[in-house]
Amino acid sequence: FGLPISRAEYAKTRRNLKIENKAKIPESSSGSKSKMSQLQTLIKKEGVLQASATLFTNLFPLWVAGGAAIALKYPNSVTWFQGHYVTSALSLTMLGMGLTLTMSDFKSALEMPAAVMLGVLLQYTVMPFLGFTIGRLLNLPPELRVGLVLVACCPGGTASNLVTYIARANVALSVVLTTISTCLAAIMTPLLTQILVGYLVPVDAMAIVLSTVQMVALPIALGVFLNRYFPDQVTVIKPLCPVFAVASVALICSSVVGISSADILSSGLLLAAAVGLLHAGGFLLGFCLSKLVGFNNATSRTISIEVGMQNSALGAVLASQHFASPLTAVPCAISATCHSCMGSFLAGCWRFLDEYTSPEVGKTVTYKF
Repeated sequence: FGLPISRAEYAKTRRNLKIENKAKIPESSSGSKSKMSQLQTLIKKEGVLQASATLFTNLFPLWVAGGAAIALKYPNSVTWFQGHYVTSALSLTMLGMGLTLTMSDFKSALEMPAAVMLGVLLQYTVMPFLGFTIGRLLNLPPELRVGLVLVACCPGGTASNLVTYIARANVALSVVLTTISTCLAAIMTPLLTQILVGYLVPVDAMAIVLSTVQMVALPIALGVFLNRYFPDQVTVIKPLCPVFAVASVALICSSVVGISSADILSSGLLLAAAVGLLHAGGFLLGFCLSKLVGFNNATSRTISIEVGMQNSALGAVLASQHFASPLTAVPCAISATCHSCMGSFLAGCWRFLDEYTSPEVGKTVTYKF
């Protein structure tokens, strides 16, 4: 403490201190270190699994597009996925959606009634109108026109929640809109389909209602119940729900494409144009009308994504079950690839715009409704 000492004495003192400190370490510390090492390894392992699941889910457009390409080239590789496989996969996907929901998610709709009402209204007006109009203007064959209108009358797809997150919009609002539009689908989808294309082909609205209740409403209700009364068990399987949903949608759409691969190749360009215009119009009108009403960018982006992205898997299953021609399900299958790619691209553009205009957006901004 201020007394002059030589460098040799200073070095000797430091060595003695190190020896004393080592002697004071209890023997159990090695066991503690070993346990800490095991805990860190376990945490790291869980992190890798979760990261892998997230990456797989984020690449949703790639799996759908890749599955469709394989189905066109090798139809027999995916056409086995039919019948009860399809209905079971969709029901389990809706069950997984229900497992992620709580009663508070439904209560949150009361906190932003204007945005919820507008989103649901546009979902069941803009898209059916676009599907009907585009089908007539492009003079699509009756089967394809019915399929285009059917997918336009479907509720918002669960992938919209992921795209909303990427776009830095409001995920809570997206979840509420998807949930409400999906619950209303049991009535709205068959009703609008019968009104718009019932003159082209027979539409058994009641059969579609029953199918939608069985494959959508009941699984979601069961999922909410399980999440409420068995939260510990649900927590274990919840991370796998998005992975299963992505795989199911990719398989369903690939199967539909494989069954009608020859017809798709013969009329692919016209049909792709019709589906592309449908979703582009949904994204554009959803955003513009929301801004026109006076909502901010975050809310307008969310509503745009919800309106532009449909539950194409539900449309494909309903088309396969309730319409004689397999071509009716084709627009639904192409829709899954189209809206996934367009929505992801749009979300990436919005995210890039935020980064370019304000690097801190998404970190400090709180969205209000």
